[in-house]
Amino acid sequence: MCSEITTTQRGRPRAFNQDHALEQAVRVFWKYGYEGASLGALTEAMGINKPSMYAVFGTKEELFRKAVQKYLTGHVAFVPEALNEPLLHVALRKLLTQSIAFLTDKSHPLGCLIMQGALNCGQGHESIQQQLIAQRQGYENLLRKRFELAQAQQQLNDQFDAAVMAKYFVTVHEGLSVQATSGATEQELLAVMEIVLSHF
Repeated sequence: MCSEITTTQRGRPRAFNQDHALEQAVRVFWKYGYEGASLGALTEAMGINKPSMYAVFGTKEELFRKAVQKYLTGHVAFVPEALNEPLLHVALRKLLTQSIAFLTDKSHPLGCLIMQGALNCGQGHESIQQQLIAQRQGYENLLRKRFELAQAQQQLNDQFDAAVMAKYFVTVHEGLSVQATSGATEQELLAVMEIVLSHF
C-alpha cells in the first residue's frame, strides 16, 4: 500500500501520496538528468515544498538514488525477466523488442533515465556519476553471465567472448536510447534490432 504523508505548505495541511510523488521525481530526472532537474521543478512535479521534500526524501542526491531504484524495480523490471528466457535468441529478441517499445513510449520521457542522468551530470556530482556507471556495469555483467550460460548450454559458440558480446549489447542498447531520445520511431529501431539479431 502506498504511503500517505501529511505535510504543511503555507500554513495549511496537505496530504500527498509518497509513491506518486517519487514517481513524479523519476520523470523529472528522466527528462532533465540529475543536474538539469532543479529543486523547483522537482517539488512542483511532486506537489510538495522543499522542506517537505527534505523531510521525506532527503537531499536531492538521496531523492535521485530513490528515483533510480524505483525506475529499476518498476519501469525496467522487464530486463532481467527477458534474460531469464531459457533460449538465448528468444531472450535477446524479447529484451530488445521490449526495450525499444519502452524507449519510444511517449507516455513517459523518451530514452533511458540511467543514460539521461549520466549525460547531464557534470563536475561536483562524482558520486552520482559513479552510481550510474555502476548501474550500467551491473547491466553489462548481467548480460555477460547470460552469454556465459548460453555457451555452457551450447546455445552460443565458444568462439565468442562473452564479455565482449555483453559490451556490444550494452553499446547497442545505449545507442537505441540516444536514437529514441532524438526522435527515432519504434519501427525504425526494430529494423536496427533485426540487423543486430541476425548475428545470432
